[in-house]
Amino acid sequence: MEYNYIKALHVIFVVCWFAGLFYMVRLFIYTAEANGKEEPAKSILTQQLLLMQKKLWYIITWPSAIGTVIFGSWMLIKNTVLLYQPWMWLKLIFVTILIFYHLQCHVFYKQQSAGIFRTGSFKLRLFNELATVLLVAIVFLVIVKSSSGLVWGMLGLFAFAGLLMAGVYIYKKQRKAINETKQPGEPENREADQNTGVQ
Repeated sequence: MEYNYIKALHVIFVVCWFAGLFYMVRLFIYTAEANGKEEPAKSILTQQLLLMQKKLWYIITWPSAIGTVIFGSWMLIKNTVLLYQPWMWLKLIFVTILIFYHLQCHVFYKQQSAGIFRTGSFKLRLFNELATVLLVAIVFLVIVKSSSGLVWGMLGLFAFAGLLMAGVYIYKKQRKAINETKQPGEPENREADQNTGVQ
């Protein structure tokens, strides 16, 4: 197969993989929040969200992860000169971290499927941002193809991660303030309820 076709398929699977990871962790968050609701909403929402998790995980996310690894490895076999590039080794390190991130998502999936909710929605929101940090690191390495500015790049990456974490923390504080001022009988978070119902 021509190299560019392999590269195109690799990119397609990467896009699908990240899309699956981003949405999967959102579903973990919604399911954890649904678990804290009163019946019958708790059972209805949890059952629907777990079904969505199963379809997303096994129909999109796992196949995309496998496709990414297969076509990425095929590219390296057909173009071994890439392995002599320092940026490629940095990219492979970040991809390895991403694979561990994926496996941790699988742990969360299995736990929630079994009705075990050890990780709260706030920690899951923080966990969700790690995929964004990895995406930024991988894309910059692939496009720029340079490790000479690695120090500045890593500083920028950590600054970006810090901004994401700060955003999650601010969101948590705003949500808490809204919940404290809600009227009796209102749902804890209208926005979260609407998002859960739609997605």
